[in-house]
Amino acid sequence: MIPPMALPYLTEGLPGVGGVIKARNEDFFVQELPLYEPCGSGEHVYAQIQKVGISTFDAVRRIAMALDIPRQNIGYAGMKDARAITQQVLSIQGATLDQVASLKLPDITIQSTALHNNKLRIGHLKGNRFAIRIREVDPAHVLRVQAIADVLVKRGLPNFFGEQRFGLRNNNDKLGAALIRDDNMAVLQLLLGSPDSQYDDGQTIQARRHFEAHDNEKALHEWPRRCGMERRILARLMKSHKPSAAVRMIEEPLRRLWVSALQSRIFNEVLTRRMDSFDKIQLGDFAWKHDNGACFLVEDLAAETPRCEAFEISPTGPLVGYRMSEPNGAPVELEKAVLAEHQLEPAQFREAGKHKVKGARRPLRIKLENFELSSGVDEFGEHITVAFTLPAGSFATVALREITKTDVESVE
Repeated sequence: MIPPMALPYLTEGLPGVGGVIKARNEDFFVQELPLYEPCGSGEHVYAQIQKVGISTFDAVRRIAMALDIPRQNIGYAGMKDARAITQQVLSIQGATLDQVASLKLPDITIQSTALHNNKLRIGHLKGNRFAIRIREVDPAHVLRVQAIADVLVKRGLPNFFGEQRFGLRNNNDKLGAALIRDDNMAVLQLLLGSPDSQYDDGQTIQARRHFEAHDNEKALHEWPRRCGMERRILARLMKSHKPSAAVRMIEEPLRRLWVSALQSRIFNEVLTRRMDSFDKIQLGDFAWKHDNGACFLVEDLAAETPRCEAFEISPTGPLVGYRMSEPNGAPVELEKAVLAEHQLEPAQFREAGKHKVKGARRPLRIKLENFELSSGVDEFGEHITVAFTLPAGSFATVALREITKTDVESVE
């Protein structure tokens, strides 16, 4: 199994430019491309906002407080980065057009408003347009970037999940696997034990060491007050003496996040093993239609190969679940081998009421579209600027890694 972001480069033989991203908020711009336009009537105000230097979650919190409405009344199609200038649409229920349009908040600008009849949900977007300035580079290296971009545009961008899916301690997927296996002690060991100086401060390391030494009282004393979830879970374990009761203290959204991270890890591993031919269809593949996202089983390789070469279709990998469509032949054998290494099978994702996950297919590659490139110098130094469009659910990180040949902060 591969650790998070220990991923292959499609353009391994082409040198990168190195550099730094997100040196300043204005160096990173992302614009959400909506899946549909508001219809002009309904009880939800669709507000296009521009935020600077704050997360989507923080923007939602500030707007909800200003309008005196619950945060749950505000929907969004995707999470956008904090260290950036970002434009996205929020749906707001419980306020009028005028109330939303007249909001004056630090770091948030209301750019337009309209009415619609449903709440925005995660995934209700077509894609994102990025404009990213890379600093501490030689502007003459735009030729390197262009050579890399030519390959990515022609063959496609490997559709890896970025490292943010795996959490600050790089173990969200392991927590998800423990949940799916119903191994409550493994969940607690990962969550409350497993000290690591790379990720933990001194006090947290001591708390984790005490837990591993089965001294829960000392562990609870050492856990910092800011770690409220860990403290609550440990307190429940001490009171009930039942790992299952302690694990039930974990909020359902966090459990779903961990299981999603497990799906992401398995997909990344399958894609890694198919990198030599990730842009080629195999007999038995489930193929992805790029025009509408539909999938079908490849039964006539001769007929489908030209469509793959034209980038009309692409092979897919698994987002594992109990109802996920499986390929045939060599593709399914590869997927089963990866699952076996994790000691998992799709049926384990069916436990109703806990971790019931249907699963899906995800294309192994995506189109890097509308690529633009420039270089220059400003008051902050030399830079190279890249701009491109990616479909929803894909990570700009993957394109930036190919260009810089360094691991960069994950951006979706």
